[in-house]
Amino acid sequence: MDLQQMRYVVAVAETNSFTRAAERCLVVQSALSHQIARLERELGARLFERTSRRVRLTPAGAAFLPAARQCLDAAERASAEVAAAVGEVRGRLAVGLIPTVAAVDIPGALRDFRQQYPHVRIGLRVGASEDLVEQIKQGAIEVAFLGLPTTARPQGVEAHELARDRLVAVVAPDHPLADEPAVNLRRLSSEVFVDLPAGTAGRVQSDQAFSAAGLSRDVAFEVTTVDFIMARLVREGLGIAMLPSAYAPQLTGVTTIEVTDAPARVEYVIWSRVSRTPAATAFLALLDIPAMPGTE
Repeated sequence: MDLQQMRYVVAVAETNSFTRAAERCLVVQSALSHQIARLERELGARLFERTSRRVRLTPAGAAFLPAARQCLDAAERASAEVAAAVGEVRGRLAVGLIPTVAAVDIPGALRDFRQQYPHVRIGLRVGASEDLVEQIKQGAIEVAFLGLPTTARPQGVEAHELARDRLVAVVAPDHPLADEPAVNLRRLSSEVFVDLPAGTAGRVQSDQAFSAAGLSRDVAFEVTTVDFIMARLVREGLGIAMLPSAYAPQLTGVTTIEVTDAPARVEYVIWSRVSRTPAATAFLALLDIPAMPGTE
């Protein structure tokens, strides 16, 4: 088997289509199908179930896919290391982030990075903090920006603290609280909330604060997208939210209120303890982040 065959398998698995996979790989579909069939004969097992309506992995294909991805990643990493040895930064930079990152101007940082290292392919993944930590450990992403309650710290990865912030209440402009200069958790506990899913780091910081104060609250709406869905629900008066004070000004059509006993959160940038690509090293250096293990 060769790397090209593995690329074809991964492309079909990710697109669930031989046609779309061929388009992604810039080959004709017959050539891609031929190479996958050849690989299946070599392995002695079918990797995909094909019907007129869909394509899906067989158990053998599901077992083969992680190893194929690892081989492709290793080949790409080797190429990037050779380029770095002669003074070039190539390969990929996969960056993960939570929607409410405020300590770093991510678009601005990526713009500067792209200008300095135009041969690096950049990918962005938005997710929950705990999921980003796992993706760093698995090597799916190289660098991630996340936010955690002050009672927690990223485990199993290298981490650098970026900033600390407190949450504010976010309400509709015509909400009865909108003219208040400040409120406390007890006053907010009688409101209906829009928040992130239970168990996520962004939700835990608020849940812990209300619990510590001996208070309960009604989270009627759970959402995963802060910048659009949560803000829109708040603007429509369906509930209020609690968001980092440094992030809240990015939202439009809502009013923010100081919370006197608000919970705090810490923003981190994290990366792998095991290995770091040249692109990740260059990106951290651009942010003036000490990237050597043990510096934190």
